[in-house]
Amino acid sequence: MKILGAFIILLTLSVPGLAAAQIVACPQFFPSGRPPIFLNPRLSQRTTFLCNDAYAVIASGVTHGAIWSAEHPSVDSLAAARQTPRQGVFHPEDRLPEADQAQLEDYRRSGGYDRGHMTPSGDMPDAQAQQQSFSLANMVPQTSNLNRGIWEGIESSVRDLAVREGDLYVVTGPAFRGSEIHAIGMDSVLVPTDIWKAIYDPAAGTAGAYICTNTASPQCSAISVARLAEITGIDPFPALSIRAKQVAMQLPGPNSSPYTGSSKHTRHRRPPNLLVQIIRQLGATP
Repeated sequence: MKILGAFIILLTLSVPGLAAAQIVACPQFFPSGRPPIFLNPRLSQRTTFLCNDAYAVIASGVTHGAIWSAEHPSVDSLAAARQTPRQGVFHPEDRLPEADQAQLEDYRRSGGYDRGHMTPSGDMPDAQAQQQSFSLANMVPQTSNLNRGIWEGIESSVRDLAVREGDLYVVTGPAFRGSEIHAIGMDSVLVPTDIWKAIYDPAAGTAGAYICTNTASPQCSAISVARLAEITGIDPFPALSIRAKQVAMQLPGPNSSPYTGSSKHTRHRRPPNLLVQIIRQLGATP
């Protein structure tokens, strides 16, 4: 096994319980060392766990992107991140089975979709961690208007909150709602209907989540972790109490984005019949 950075461990998951029962690497990214769990077992199909220097991710061979990506930003790690130039290079994830990988070509001429980081590169404390964050296993197709607009503002406001509170646990991922799921590229990378980011503040003992529509005119809401779990089929913080999940914390509004959202028209490609079958197997949420 090729080792990059502090830890890299691959674990292929076939049932949701394995995520909680067998993953023992990089517990620092999860409250009480307990990673997110799948409430919808169909999401666990063809998934691989990857542990990196500053984040962990579950990548899907069905969607060809991240299913969730977890980090633990702190005052110290974000101070180091501010001193790290953003110069990572997007790359396919060669730790995944070849059939499960997304390729750079999948995002080219995609009709307005960016390679959208789940764990943001701006949170990475050094050059190696930043390069790891540019793996396509940490990406999903994100509209330019969302990625460069309000989502950038949410990422920035979460960094500010982590500095104020001392540290946070953060899990980010895609949601696939309804039956009209689109795809890009020769590898049929599935396009999420929504992007979400769950936050747990251990100092306050509170949690909440942002969820944004992945559209040319994105709309964002702040919701409880319990509601997020209903929507996505993923519990991002299984170690938290029921009350902490049900009561949404007061999340900060997004900061202003330094980037200008793309005005390009976003074109959608209907998935072929095979993808319709995969989407049904995935269990797209209503």
